[in-house]
Amino acid sequence: MSPAERTGTTTAVRQLRQVDTPGARTMNNLLAYLPYCGTPPVPAELVLRWNIDFTLIGIIVALAAWHALRIGIFDYGAARLRRASFLTGWSVLALSLISPLCALSVALFSARVTQHMVLAVVAAPLIALAGARFNDSGRSGPDHGRSAFRAAGLFAVLLWAWHSPELYASTFASDAMYWTMHATIVGSAILLWHMLLNGARENALSRVGAGFITLMQMGLLGALITFAPGALYSPHLLTTRAWNLTALEDQQLGGLIMWIPTSAIFLIAALLTMYSVLRDGAVAHVGRADV
Repeated sequence: MSPAERTGTTTAVRQLRQVDTPGARTMNNLLAYLPYCGTPPVPAELVLRWNIDFTLIGIIVALAAWHALRIGIFDYGAARLRRASFLTGWSVLALSLISPLCALSVALFSARVTQHMVLAVVAAPLIALAGARFNDSGRSGPDHGRSAFRAAGLFAVLLWAWHSPELYASTFASDAMYWTMHATIVGSAILLWHMLLNGARENALSRVGAGFITLMQMGLLGALITFAPGALYSPHLLTTRAWNLTALEDQQLGGLIMWIPTSAIFLIAALLTMYSVLRDGAVAHVGRADV
């Protein structure tokens, strides 16, 4: 983000500072500190609002390199699926933070939710898949099952906390809060998907159960946001007008994004796990019968 973007103001911000309502006063307090992704964009400028933050890019590259070395993704014999998952997952993570989606998330709650969901249910499972060890007998047993439930609980607590109106608003007033939010959501999502994708048949039901818990809690949070009677998120009270949305309509769209597409992804993952277990069980049964 250029210095001009961090010091400039948009029409929406100037209009907001002329409004004297409790919500506008809250937003004015937030705008005393310009959000990390800059001012709320208008449609005509969005395509140019890339977040070219070399510090961020360097951190992402360093983390990806550390991950590659840790899991031996480029070692001879590494599966093509794991390599493709690694490259795609880290690319999606980088684009969600560097592309104009970063700026759009300042204007629209639905864009911020989209960014979170891309990180949590697209980038995170791909990154976790790159290091997955399927049917690893060393991961079987009750400890792995309990760890899957703990990971699901941690992700749920963090997701609900960061989408509470107060904590959500704080990420617009502090870069530290903004990055704490993203680091904890992404980190807990990768941990959750790691637990869901790793393990043997013996703990498959625990992994499926943790996935269904995640599906239900995300669906519940999305539904509560969708059907809230009023706008909950003060940073977006007036920043949605340029996009032909009211703050409430934008909030409802964000709730639906969290509710329906992401729940479907966890449902598909759970069904695929069950299918894999049933298929492997059938193969093992046939093998014993042949003996």
